[in-house]
Amino acid sequence: MKRSEINTILRQSEAFLRGFGQILPPFAHWSPREMQARRAEIDGIVSARLGWDITDYGQGDFARMGLFLFTARNGRAADLARGGGLCYAEKIMISRENQLSPLHRHIVKAEDIINRGGATLAVEMFSSDAAGALDPGAPVVVASDGVTKCLPAGGILRLAPGESVTLMPGNWHAFWGEGGDVLIGEVSTVNDDRTDNIFRDPIGRFADIEEDEDPLHLLVSDYETWLS
Repeated sequence: MKRSEINTILRQSEAFLRGFGQILPPFAHWSPREMQARRAEIDGIVSARLGWDITDYGQGDFARMGLFLFTARNGRAADLARGGGLCYAEKIMISRENQLSPLHRHIVKAEDIINRGGATLAVEMFSSDAAGALDPGAPVVVASDGVTKCLPAGGILRLAPGESVTLMPGNWHAFWGEGGDVLIGEVSTVNDDRTDNIFRDPIGRFADIEEDEDPLHLLVSDYETWLS
């Protein structure tokens, strides 16, 4: 992705969030230079990888396959491992109409995916076999707002605004906006996008960036380069 495209998406996404009354924390609006100047005091942001995240999954076609995310809070893997402490995470996401977030599962993370507003969120789901691979024949049992749902393999659960689904490790899932763009909330256990995403197809989690202009804001994938 070109940095100019990322900057445009950032501006569009901020406007979309404001339209739903979604206010981001102050650091979301800091420039790269301000983040560098305040590096000594923002280790909690950098180490937890809080902030902006825009991906085309390395495929070069954001409108077809991509996702906007903002990680608002994230816990510590060590706390999760010992079963106490800061064990949760929260993301704000935008899935555009017919924009695919491709099939993947998590090894550790359990998550609630919540339609916070906009159009319908379509979620395609599969179960895992004993080795963790996608099982094309097994039914999928999930909870949607506390109600048990049983879908066939590859079944699509459609979530209207206010509805949610709980996905456990091993639940393969893909999602997209249906009939328009969707504001999505994600509440989960500790999130690690570098190691805990297993995709069905050989794609990347983060975008490859062509620096054709200065960044408006840093993405979490920029931190190692800009803030190390």
